[in-house]
Amino acid sequence: MKAFRNLRLIGIALAVLALLGVVGFHLIEGWSWFDGFYMVVTTFTTIGYQEVHPLSHTGRIFNVGLILVGVSLVFLGIGSLTQALLEFELTSFFGRRKMEREIGRLSDHYIICGAGRFGRSAARELARQPAPFVVIEQNEAKAGRYCGGWLTLVGDATQEQALREVHIERARGLVAATTTDATNLYIVLTARGLNPKLKIIARASEEDAEKHLLKAGADSVVSPYLFAGQRIAQSFLRPHVVSFLDTATTRLGMDLEIGEIHVSAKSPFADKTIEASRIRQERGVIILAIKREQGMRFNPAPEDRIEPGDTLIAMGEPGQLRQLEQIASTA
Repeated sequence: MKAFRNLRLIGIALAVLALLGVVGFHLIEGWSWFDGFYMVVTTFTTIGYQEVHPLSHTGRIFNVGLILVGVSLVFLGIGSLTQALLEFELTSFFGRRKMEREIGRLSDHYIICGAGRFGRSAARELARQPAPFVVIEQNEAKAGRYCGGWLTLVGDATQEQALREVHIERARGLVAATTTDATNLYIVLTARGLNPKLKIIARASEEDAEKHLLKAGADSVVSPYLFAGQRIAQSFLRPHVVSFLDTATTRLGMDLEIGEIHVSAKSPFADKTIEASRIRQERGVIILAIKREQGMRFNPAPEDRIEPGDTLIAMGEPGQLRQLEQIASTA
């Protein structure tokens, strides 16, 4: 902020002036360095003590200049400090109000409970899409350190009030991503009671916690430690497969992405075969699977038909996928 910059400049000017004052008293009056420093401090602070030693005529003239400039800088510094504090408080206040307004407008969004590594990873991926989301973090210091730029509510996600403040009734999904299974279990129970249709994904540290989280209402449970162990083993056994998945899911080396394409009843792809849709030839997108209520059909054949309501699991460049998604969902 401008006030803080001004305060820094005034501080530098005061330090330079104080140094000049100490040197001046030493050269003009022959005082010791400490006596000169003491005289400068009493002058700048307007305490009004008498001179350390009697001043000569030249010394008095020098001291008058020191008083005029030094005291002026001190009062300017006090004014700049007051302005900086007011600006900081007002910025924080209006920043909070703006965030509250943006949270109030959220709809069809995602709620991430916990700003730990797991929660931040999910938030970064949602922000990359981009998809609307809000983070609930109980620790204010952690929220300020890690959640800059994201909609964030400082609160306890196990409490109904906090979940209502982020409009859980209008949310699409929730991630219970705190570091303890007991807290995640309580979040799942509370969230499911407030929104029975909400999709809930929970983090589990212990293997036994998975079944309890599913019983509490979680749609799926993710164990970072189990996933990490499987990933390490696969990196040894199938390194090229892991490399391919990295490329397709995290865009390492190639600009690829795996996405979901919903086919509406009026979509130009509805009731056409994979070959007739010419999705690969004209859109540059590969259909990996077709998801239906009956199940998932992997590696569909060219003669397989795309039906209204299907979800295509497709891989391609992000721009191509977004374009295909818009065409396929045409109502």
